[in-house]
Amino acid sequence: MKQNIKKLDIPTKRGTVLDGVLFAAERADTVLIAITGIHGNFYSNPFYYNIGDTLNAAGMDFIYAQTNDAFGQIETYNVKTGQKEIIGSWNEDFGYTDEDIEGYLDFAEEAGYKHIILAGHSLGANKVIYYLSRHHDTRVEHFVLLSPANIGYLTSDVTEKEKDIIRQQVERGEGNKLLPFPLLGWINCIGSTAYQWVFDNMLDNVHVEQDRDFSSVGKITHTGALVIGTYDNFTYGDPAGFLRNINEHMPTARENKLIFLERTGHTYQQKEQELADKLCELIRDWRTEAERKAS
Repeated sequence: MKQNIKKLDIPTKRGTVLDGVLFAAERADTVLIAITGIHGNFYSNPFYYNIGDTLNAAGMDFIYAQTNDAFGQIETYNVKTGQKEIIGSWNEDFGYTDEDIEGYLDFAEEAGYKHIILAGHSLGANKVIYYLSRHHDTRVEHFVLLSPANIGYLTSDVTEKEKDIIRQQVERGEGNKLLPFPLLGWINCIGSTAYQWVFDNMLDNVHVEQDRDFSSVGKITHTGALVIGTYDNFTYGDPAGFLRNINEHMPTARENKLIFLERTGHTYQQKEQELADKLCELIRDWRTEAERKAS
């Protein structure tokens, strides 16, 4: 098996170029695209290497798909303006979710893959939900949601004083200025980004509670798989219930697969290879099913 790892420059409709990495097997007709979450880079989420190597060994490709927030700051450029840009969690606008994902799907389509699976980890899973709820994209064969982010849990520690600071800064027209404190205790970001996180988060689409807003989840027509570690600490102590609750609000619930990785958390520590093996087996089964239907 011949393997090739190369950097991808993915242009978006607005011109901003996103950094990705392609793990390429020889003559692969299947690709898994994994949208990263906030600070969900190779350093904090080393399981991406396991996924890439494992899929390549099985003759499939893998794209590590960074969006705007894989790091605090990312130096890139804009193909429309020719200017250097600094993107990252510090100035992310969630309104670019659609075109970021479209950029990677356009690349996969142009590359000629027969089977395209769209995955996302943590906030990246929420982005996949948002995209698929708005675009019944026939290029995507299946989805994989890896540890979706419970936004309510993440923002629960934002104090009323901090909320007032964010609100007042945006109202003063200073949304492009850095906050005087790190949001959530670890995100150094501008006021408008913080405002989206706390007050107007379109990615707040999965919840522990059954009676919250699942309208985005309810519009997804694709089938796929949902994955979580049984020690995931962003779910108020019930990772399995959290995942089942998301799936139950999907029209395709009966056809979807739920995968629970025992004794590991949000980033699958010590179970990186088990995750990769599960995904490989899952995609093989989907590919076999697709070939059977086509015959």
